[in-house]
Amino acid sequence: MIIEIKVPSPGESITEVEIGSWLVQDGALVAKDQEIAEVESDKATLTIVASEGGKIAIKAEEGEAVEVGAVVCTIDTSVEAPAAESGQSQSQSTDKEPASNMKDQGSSNENQESRIKDPESSSEHDKVKVTSVAKEMMKEHGLSVDDVINGLKRLGKKEVEAVVNAPQTAAAAIPQKEATRDEERERMSSLRRKLSARLVSVKNETAMLTTFNEIDMSFVMDMRKKYQQKFVDTHGLKLGFMSFFTKAVATAMDFHPMVNAQIDGEEIVMPKFVDVGIAVSTPKGLMVPIVRNAESKTIPAIELEIKELAEKARNKKITVEELTGGTFTITNGGVFGSLLSTPIINPPQSGILGMHNIVERPVAVNGQVVIRPMMYVALSYDHRIIDGKDSVGFLVKLKELLENPERLLTGGKDAGELMLGI
Repeated sequence: MIIEIKVPSPGESITEVEIGSWLVQDGALVAKDQEIAEVESDKATLTIVASEGGKIAIKAEEGEAVEVGAVVCTIDTSVEAPAAESGQSQSQSTDKEPASNMKDQGSSNENQESRIKDPESSSEHDKVKVTSVAKEMMKEHGLSVDDVINGLKRLGKKEVEAVVNAPQTAAAAIPQKEATRDEERERMSSLRRKLSARLVSVKNETAMLTTFNEIDMSFVMDMRKKYQQKFVDTHGLKLGFMSFFTKAVATAMDFHPMVNAQIDGEEIVMPKFVDVGIAVSTPKGLMVPIVRNAESKTIPAIELEIKELAEKARNKKITVEELTGGTFTITNGGVFGSLLSTPIINPPQSGILGMHNIVERPVAVNGQVVIRPMMYVALSYDHRIIDGKDSVGFLVKLKELLENPERLLTGGKDAGELMLGI
């Protein structure tokens, strides 16, 4: 029986996708529920799985744009696909073979492995420099360094002069990168093309400015250190910084709601909820999964959701719905060592917070110079609807919350003031 595999719908607004890559060869045997292809939309990279096992026939090439619902391959279910049970039974039957057969099989495997040679392994010529191009050619033809050198018919004047004239200094022992003028080209994915277009439109269509502040991370770091093991024992995952920032952002929105607002035509939309997008770097490009209603969630719940969404994004399991929406975004360049940056707004949002590297710096505390772990934070915002007062005030409130984490339990208010009703 021939089964058609069609492109699933990534989302309501998407009508066309691009075949990113095939994970199997044309004519290969596939098992039921095996991932067979990756398709890229302008929002995410998704996978196609085999609904049944059998022999696959590919109908669309990599890089080809196909409509949602189009047939990209067929599976002939009359051809048996490899199953785990058959492999297991074969293994069990092998265990029952006589010792002599096992010995013969072992020697056969050794002979087979000896034919697959490592281009870098060599007993006599282990100091010979091999270029990357040569390594690939040697792997392709199953040759080792010994094979190549033994295959040379003779040494000429050129080879001898190369050794005689080689610099006999300590610097000569340092491996040098081979000079090359080669270039590599690859087609931009649909996701990256869409991202590029959006970034350009943001610069052209918004009045974007960036304001900065710095946060003493001592208090959050001390809390993580003190409660990390109990947190892991209770919730089954480690406590990071992003959950604190997400909760602090959602709390600070109560004091500066315009940072959470968006422009819709000639109207300003001010949501009563805070859906925070967390920028995640993936091999296919930047993705921003959404933590919805962050204002009503606890730090453990936020931490767990961030972990699950990030894993889905990196493993290409995330859905378009999980990437759609969002009223504000947080991006953490600090994980790559960034000290300071001006993040770019994620439209139609009006603000984005940039986290950076934590660096110990001397700061003045109560008239004394002390060393504290400090982080620069940046808020890029659309000045068309967010004034300087709100942008600066938002970062100041964020600083207050993270330098006094207990305020995250009191809605951002001082515990004493709250207790006294002032």
